[in-house]
Amino acid sequence: MKKIISGKVREVYDLEDGRMVIVTTDRISAFDVILPTMITDKGKVLNALSNFWFGLTKDIVKNHMISSDLKDMPAEFQKSEFEGRTILVKKLKMIPYEVIVRGYMFGSMYEAYKKGEPFLGHSFDKKYEQAEKLEEPIVTPSTKAAEGHDINVTFDYMKKDLGEELATKIQNAALAIYKKCYDHAYKNGIIIADTKFEFGLDENGELVLGDEVLTPDSSRFWNLDTYRTGTSPASYDKQFVRDWLKDNNLAGDPDIKSIPEDVVAKTSALYHECVKKITGKDL
Repeated sequence: MKKIISGKVREVYDLEDGRMVIVTTDRISAFDVILPTMITDKGKVLNALSNFWFGLTKDIVKNHMISSDLKDMPAEFQKSEFEGRTILVKKLKMIPYEVIVRGYMFGSMYEAYKKGEPFLGHSFDKKYEQAEKLEEPIVTPSTKAAEGHDINVTFDYMKKDLGEELATKIQNAALAIYKKCYDHAYKNGIIIADTKFEFGLDENGELVLGDEVLTPDSSRFWNLDTYRTGTSPASYDKQFVRDWLKDNNLAGDPDIKSIPEDVVAKTSALYHECVKKITGKDL
C-alpha cells in the first residue's frame, strides 16, 4: 500500500483509485511530542466516535466514509490489528482550513476577551466568565502556514480566499453539525465546548466532511456533572498524560522513555468513558 501520511495518530494509505484507507493508532502526542507509550484502545475510541458522528450528521452534509468493514478493504488490512480502527474513505480535494467552532468563552478567546480585544473579528457585548456558554457558537477558521503551524484567521479572510458561496456553505455546515452533536452529547452528560472540522470537495465539487469528527483529540469535551463557570473544567482527553509530563518537567521533551502504567490506564479509562456516554456502548 502507498502510505501518504503518517501523522501524530493516523496512518493514511492511498489505494490510487479515488479511495483511501485511514488507520487510527493508539499513539498519543502532548506538547508537540509523539510519546513512546501507546494508550490502550485510544485509536478504536477515536474511530468509533468519528463513525458515530458521521452517521448522525450525514443528513446535514455528506462525509467521506465508504465503509468500516475490513472485508471491503484490500487484503493487507484484513487482519485483527486493523479491526475497529480502520475506515475506507473517498479521497477528497481538501480545503486548506481547519474550521473551528467555539461554543464557550475559553482558551485564547477568553484571553483576548479579558483584555477587551476582539477575537478574530468577533466582539462580545455581554459579560462572560471563563468557560461560560456563548449566546451563539462562532466559527473561527485556521490555515496552515508554509512551516506547518496553524494560523488563526477571521471568517472574512477565508471568505476572500475561497469565495463567499463556498465559505458560507462551510460555515453553515460546521455550525449545523456542531449544534446537532452538541445537543446529543449534552443529553448524555458531555459538553462539547469547541471542536474543529475539515472539509473537502468531491469529484462533483460538492462539500464533504472529512478527517476525524468530534473526538477528544479534535474537540474540548467537558463532564457536565463537574462543569462550573469561572473555572478551567477538566477535559476528556490527555489531561492525565499532560499533568504527569508537567509534574515531572517533561513537557515538550523529545527524549521521554515511557509513560507510567497508571497514567496510561487512567487515560484509557477516560477515552472509554467518553465513547460509552456518547454512543451508548463501550467498544
